[in-house]
Amino acid sequence: MGYNSETHYKGFPLANSTPAPATPSPALQPASAPAAKTRSLGDVLQEFSQYRKLMQEELQKVIVGQDEVIEQIFAAIFTRGHCLLVGVPGLAKTLMVSTLARILDIPFKRIQFTPDLMPSDITGTNVLEEDDKGRREFRFVEGPIFTSILLADEINRTPPKTQAALLQAMQEREVTVGQTTYSLPEPFFTIATQNPIEQEGTYPLPEAQLDRFMFNIKVDYPTAEEEERILAQTTRGEKVEVRKILSGKAIVNLQGLVGKVAVSEYIVQYVARLVRSTRPKDASAPKFVQDLVDWGAGPRAGQFLIQGGKALAAMEGRFSVAIEDVQKIAIPVLRHRIATNFQAQAEGMNTEDLIARLVRETPPPVIPKYEK
Repeated sequence: MGYNSETHYKGFPLANSTPAPATPSPALQPASAPAAKTRSLGDVLQEFSQYRKLMQEELQKVIVGQDEVIEQIFAAIFTRGHCLLVGVPGLAKTLMVSTLARILDIPFKRIQFTPDLMPSDITGTNVLEEDDKGRREFRFVEGPIFTSILLADEINRTPPKTQAALLQAMQEREVTVGQTTYSLPEPFFTIATQNPIEQEGTYPLPEAQLDRFMFNIKVDYPTAEEEERILAQTTRGEKVEVRKILSGKAIVNLQGLVGKVAVSEYIVQYVARLVRSTRPKDASAPKFVQDLVDWGAGPRAGQFLIQGGKALAAMEGRFSVAIEDVQKIAIPVLRHRIATNFQAQAEGMNTEDLIARLVRETPPPVIPKYEK
C-alpha cells in the first residue's frame, strides 16, 4: 500500500544554507517546492537514514569518535527526548552540543549553571515599564529557555530550586511565570552536562528531574587512535566549517515519521517484562535484583525504550523495532532509574552491571510460528 505524503508525511524541509543534493528528492525539498503525491514508507525511511548519516558526517568533522553518544543524542532528538551527558571535563561535551546546533538550523542557547543562578534567569521575568504617557504595565521578558536546543551546562552546580525551573519545560513544553503560561517553540530539547568526579559545591539532581531525561549518556575517554586524531586536528589552529542539514520544521516532521514505526505486541511485552524486572518487590524480578536493588524503573522507562527503539529502527531505514534495538539502549535509559543498595556496592556491582545482566537473563518473547 502506498504511503500518502499529504495525509501522513509533510516532507523534510532542509536548512536554507544547505546545498541541494545532486538529485534532490521531493520529500527533502522545502515546503513550497512541488512534492510527489504518493511515496512508499520504505523510500521515506531510506532518505531519513541517508540524512541522518549526513548529519553524523558533519558532526564528526569536529567530534572524533563517540559514535554511540552521537547515535543516542540523535535518537533523543527524533523522539522529542532530553539527554544528560555525564563525563569528566575535557571530553568535548559542550562542543558536541554546540556543533549539533550549528548543523541543525534551529535556535540554540547555552546556560552556565552556577550556585547563584535563579529560576527567573532561566524562564524569564515580568518587568515594569512606563510608556510615553506615564502609564505603567508589566511586560514579560523571555529567558534563554525559549529556544529549540537548550544546553544546561554543569546542571548539578545550581541548587534544586533552580534545577526545578526546567521540570515543566521538559515535560509539558511550557513555562509558567506569574499567572501566565507560555508555550515553548517546537522542536525543544534540553541537553544537560554533568561532571561525575567533582562533588564539592554540587547539588545532585532529584529523582523527579532525572526521570525527565530520556537518556543518561556516559561520555567516556577516547581510544588511543582517536586521541591521536584529536591532538592532530585541534592543534592546527584551523576553523572547521559545518553545513546546516535540517530545519526545525524538518525535525518536527521526522518526529512524526519516527512515531509511525511499527512496534509489535511482542516487543511491548518484552519491554514491560524488562522494566518490571528492575523492581525488587515485583514477582517477576530475579533473585539478584531483589538482593541488590532498592528501587527500580517506572513506566516512563518503558515508554522511552520503545521510543528509542523506534528512532534506532528509523535511522537505519527499517519499518519496525527489533529486540536488539531495545537491548542496545537499555543501559542509557535505565542507568539513572535504578538505585542499587549497600550490598551491591559491597560486591562491586554498579547499575550498568545489573542492567547488562538483566538484559542477558530476560528471555525474549516467544513468537508463535505461522502454520499453514
